[in-house]
Amino acid sequence: MDLAIRPPRSPRTRLGGFVILPRMLDKGRAQLAGKNGEYHYNCPLDEHFIKFVGIDPEALLVELKTGKGDGEILEWITAHSKNKPTELEITAWSAWQETRVPSSVENREYMHEAQKKIAPARGDIFGWFDLLDVDDFVTFGGKA
Repeated sequence: MDLAIRPPRSPRTRLGGFVILPRMLDKGRAQLAGKNGEYHYNCPLDEHFIKFVGIDPEALLVELKTGKGDGEILEWITAHSKNKPTELEITAWSAWQETRVPSSVENREYMHEAQKKIAPARGDIFGWFDLLDVDDFVTFGGKA
């Protein structure tokens, strides 16, 4: 995957019920290939997933380097998760992440400034996932 020519999957895309994970895997694979463009593996968004499941992001990168597919990586995460979240916990966490909004003045200011640059006329950007989706769309040629 070349993230200089197309974005990673939306943070809303789920794998094993987890939001964020497919996007994180795309960024990890692209980083390993030297094709991550402006995207960063183990960024603050990824850290929400990493903390929730309790895995080492560097160990996950090693697994990605072996060429495993998404299903195999999910099995590895399940086996190596320190926190072992239940299906109910995963569902609740993913729903919360999907609607999470900036919780500090600094983060709200950051989001507002980013929205002014990429989609100033949009009135439907409330949370982080909204901002990431529209940013990906605009970055790769869409009009907000």
